[in-house]
Amino acid sequence: MSYRFISIVALLSLTVLIGCSNEEPAVHSVRPVMVVQPTTAVAETVAFPGEVRARLEPELAFRLGGKVIERLVDVGEQVSTDQVLAKLDPEDVRLHLDAMQAQVSAAQANLELVRAERDRYKKLLDRQMLSHSHYDNAENQYKNGLARLRQARAELAAAQNQAEYTQLRAPYYGVIAQVKVDAGQVVAAGQRVFVLAVDGEREVAIHLPEHSIDSFSVGQPVEVAIWSQPDQRFDGEIREIAPSADPRSRTYAARVAFRTATVAAELGQSAKVYIHTDVASPFAVPLSAVTAEDREAYLWVVDPNTSKLQRRPVKVAAFGQDSVSVLQGLEGHEWVVMAGVHVLHEGLEVRPVDRNNQSIQLSVQE
Repeated sequence: MSYRFISIVALLSLTVLIGCSNEEPAVHSVRPVMVVQPTTAVAETVAFPGEVRARLEPELAFRLGGKVIERLVDVGEQVSTDQVLAKLDPEDVRLHLDAMQAQVSAAQANLELVRAERDRYKKLLDRQMLSHSHYDNAENQYKNGLARLRQARAELAAAQNQAEYTQLRAPYYGVIAQVKVDAGQVVAAGQRVFVLAVDGEREVAIHLPEHSIDSFSVGQPVEVAIWSQPDQRFDGEIREIAPSADPRSRTYAARVAFRTATVAAELGQSAKVYIHTDVASPFAVPLSAVTAEDREAYLWVVDPNTSKLQRRPVKVAAFGQDSVSVLQGLEGHEWVVMAGVHVLHEGLEVRPVDRNNQSIQLSVQE
C-alpha cells in the first residue's frame, strides 16, 4: 500500500513539472512614450516680471555703533539732502569728547612748561654756563611736547567728528525705500539702517535664468510695460547684469534702463520686460521635453535601431512660451520624448506614439 502511494505521488509531481515546462514565457512590457521631432526654431520674445526701482539706491548706516534713541522717518517718506533721519545716544561720545579736550589742555600746559625750560637753557648756553647736551635734551622735550599737542588736537577733531556721526543724515534728495531700525535698537558701525531711493532716473529690476544667461548682454534692447500702463511699451536696454548668480534662486540680477526720461514710472510699480531673442539654433523642442539635473539640461532621445532611450545632454537658449531652442546636442531628424520625462531612465525600451496615441515607425539610421 505504501509503495502504491509513493508511485502515485511521483506520477503527480512529474505531471506538474511537465506542465510548468510547457508554460508560455512572460510577455515583456514596452512603455509607450509620446515623441516629436525638433521643429524649426524662430525668434521669440521672452517676458520677465520686474519692479520699478531707482537708479541709485544707497544703503545708509551710522559710522559708529550705539543705541538708537530716535528714528525720524518712515518708509515712503520724502527726504531732502542733509536731513536728519535717526539719532544715536550721544552720551558715550560726549564723554570721549570731554576726555580729548582735557588731553589737549594738558598737552598745551606741558608745551608751555618745556618751552620755558628750553628758553632758559638757551640763555645759559649763550653765556656758556651750560653744556650743549643739556640744551639738546631740553630741545627734544620741547619737540616731544609740541608733537603731543598736535596728536591731542587731532584726536579731539576725530572725537568732534564722532559727535556729529551720532546723527544719520540723508546724502541725497529721495524717498526712504527700506527701514531696518527702530528706537531702542543697538546697531553696529556700518550696519544697514535705511535704503534711500535717490530721486531721478528709474529702472526695472529683473532676474535672468541661469541656464540661458549667455543669451543676454549689456546694451541689449528690450521693451518695458508698466502695470499702470499695460497697453504701452517703452524702449529700454539692459544696463547691467550681475557677474554671479544668486546662491538660492540661481538667477542673475539685472537692471533695465529706460531710453527716455519721460516715462511716468513710480517706485515699486510692477513691470514686465520683453526681450527679443535671436535665433541661435535651427531646432526647437517643446518645453515639456526638457529636464535638468545638477543644473544641466538634457533630453530623452529614442534610438531608432533599438527603440531604447538615450539621455542626451543639450545646451538650450532662453525658454519661450511653449518651446525652447536647442543650441547644441541635437540633430533635426531625431525623435525626442515630450511627456513624462521625469519617470524615464537610460536604456528603457519604449514604443513611440504620436499625439493621437498612434504608433510611429521610426526610420533606422544607417
